[in-house]
Amino acid sequence: MIIRYRPLKTCYSENPVLVIDTHASHGDLLDAADQRLRAASDLLETLYCLCFKQSDVKDIPNIVNALYLLIKDGCDLLEVAKQTPS
Repeated sequence: MIIRYRPLKTCYSENPVLVIDTHASHGDLLDAADQRLRAASDLLETLYCLCFKQSDVKDIPNIVNALYLLIKDGCDLLEVAKQTPS
C-alpha cells in the first residue's frame, strides 16, 4: 500500500506539515524537484562568484541550511517521481 502523503525528510517535528502528494502527476513531481534543485544550483553559482572577504561568518550556517533544504526536498521529490508512472 502506497501512502498518499509522504512527509519531507527535512521535517524536524513528529507532526509533518510539509508533505509530497504521491498521487501527483509525474510531471508535477519532476517540476517541483527541478525548481528546488535549480534554486540550489543558482545559489551555489552565486556564492562561487562572490568574494568571500565581503561575507560575514555568521551567514555560512544560514546558506548551508538553505542549500540543505532545497537539495534534500528536491531529492525527496525525485525519489517519489521515480516510483510514479510517467
